[in-house]
Amino acid sequence: MQQLKLTYDKKCECRVCKQSFTTKKLRSRFVRAAEFDSDFCPNYADATTNPLLYHINTCPHCGYSESEEFSPYFPPGALDLIHSKIAKAWIPQDFCQDRSIHAAVSTYKLAIYCGTLKREKHIIMAGLQVRLAWLYRNMKNDIQEQRFLKLSLKEYLESYMSDDFKGSSISETRIFYLIGELSRRTHQAEQAVKYFSKVIELQNRSTEPKLIEMARERWYEMRQDQKTAAN
Repeated sequence: MQQLKLTYDKKCECRVCKQSFTTKKLRSRFVRAAEFDSDFCPNYADATTNPLLYHINTCPHCGYSESEEFSPYFPPGALDLIHSKIAKAWIPQDFCQDRSIHAAVSTYKLAIYCGTLKREKHIIMAGLQVRLAWLYRNMKNDIQEQRFLKLSLKEYLESYMSDDFKGSSISETRIFYLIGELSRRTHQAEQAVKYFSKVIELQNRSTEPKLIEMARERWYEMRQDQKTAAN
């Protein structure tokens, strides 16, 4: 009996050059996270079964890269920018096969650049930046992990201030928690405590009690650390 492969082929059409291509995706039956970090980074016993590696679709013809969350809408001038900044400079590369973590990092950087040129919502950009930070965490690259955690935090804050997370899968409770947790991880203690407190204040009307409990745990840990440091 033939063994089922980890990945399958997905047909895509590039929104920029309109050419068709086929890219790899991970079969959901193989996705089993062993545990999650406190910022929701999934950890897999087998690194090859990490769906983050295949989160981005990169057109091999022009380099345009996006996640499934990207809007199909291109603001005025965005297509021209992507053509001039990405497609015209594209050196043909194929990210459509089974991906290494290094190849995946390249696809995220392309998607972040495309999302910036396309003026994607802050909540979408935050998701890209934090996923890239997680990949760097898996690679034990602390400097780049911190860089992209900070960029993601900035986007989550912008998303909250502009309300552009409304209508997405990210609730108010979750965005407060993420701002608090990314602030904690980037050593911005005062801001972390502020946003963890906001999560706890939502306890009577939130439908996510697990997040409330996680925020309490982080808040308590930070208070204990502050007391220890003071002594």
